[in-house]
Amino acid sequence: MGTQRTGAVGAASRKQVSRTGQAAPTPRRGCVAPRLDDVLVGDCLQILRDIPSESVDLVFADPPYNLQLENALIRPDQSLVDAVDDHWDKFASFAEYDAFTRAWLGECRRIMKPNATLWVIGSYHNIFRVGAALQDLGYWILNDVVWRKANPMPNFRGRRFTNAHETLIWAAKDARAKSYTFHYEALKAGNDDLQMRSDWLFPLCTGEERLKDSSGRKTHPTQKPEALLARILLAASSPGDVVLDPFFGTGTTGAVARKLGRRFVGIEREEVYAEAARRRIERVRPLDQAAVAAPPAKRAEPRIPFLSLIESGRVQAGETLVCGAGRRSALVRADGTLKAGPAIGSIHKIGALVQGLPACNGWTFWHVERNGSRIVLDTLRSELRAGLV
Repeated sequence: MGTQRTGAVGAASRKQVSRTGQAAPTPRRGCVAPRLDDVLVGDCLQILRDIPSESVDLVFADPPYNLQLENALIRPDQSLVDAVDDHWDKFASFAEYDAFTRAWLGECRRIMKPNATLWVIGSYHNIFRVGAALQDLGYWILNDVVWRKANPMPNFRGRRFTNAHETLIWAAKDARAKSYTFHYEALKAGNDDLQMRSDWLFPLCTGEERLKDSSGRKTHPTQKPEALLARILLAASSPGDVVLDPFFGTGTTGAVARKLGRRFVGIEREEVYAEAARRRIERVRPLDQAAVAAPPAKRAEPRIPFLSLIESGRVQAGETLVCGAGRRSALVRADGTLKAGPAIGSIHKIGALVQGLPACNGWTFWHVERNGSRIVLDTLRSELRAGLV
């Protein structure tokens, strides 16, 4: 969580935000492209206003949570809990916090490219207010993701459930954005060929990853784990993309972006955090391009019909296809259809029919027999596709 609350967020900001959350036009100086891979120190809203429209590919925001802590938190052994009680997390009212939220979300939406997306993280103190502001401003929510903390802080007073998660909202710029980046196949492959779920289990930032000052105290109270940011950037950006973090803190977004071959723009109000972020990012060594290159999405690959396998000679008209277990079979016809008994149809339709199922992926169900081995059709399709690109 960064520290970008502006000092002019009170009545002046409320005047700039309508009841529906639409931000009023803001006077801007001449917009110039921000310095990439650097930390811009200053007021969050003013710096955002100076960034050109439609200039970033992804936004990750970890804004102040407005925790509303009134008293110190004490453990049962009477030791003091190192809680978030910094000045940048304190707002005079919910109205002031809402005005601030709508102001920075409105600027981020302007700065986002048409197919860019935004991730924002929060706790129960603020995430519902942020979600309402997102919808009021025209964002289109794609998912909410639960970060389950493997090692959450216990509830010392025993009056509530242990607060063991935070919520992320993933949103497109508007409902018309259909070509936003989402590396579905890569995430699935890295998750043992299972769809990536919306509940993610990561520990809190601890150990050597946690930045500390010379006295051993945490440099920043809410430093996020790099693994969390890595999953977000791998899911929703590509190498070379520009990632904006308007609440940069100690630079987790920048460190992960540098490692994964992304560019970043960080905004941070507190110089002590900005300097810690610069030192941290300078130590990061980017991975080789081969280790971070985005895999081609199957939807973007050239379409190969089954008939093309016959025309290329990889499958012969008149031969028999079998399932992986060899118990079901179908005859290949010269026109690219299959025949099983009296039924004739596509590789998908006949695959479903012989199994008694409503649907089937014929590319992964049917095999050809070659030299005593069975080869799935999808392998032959990949060979043919590789020769076309």
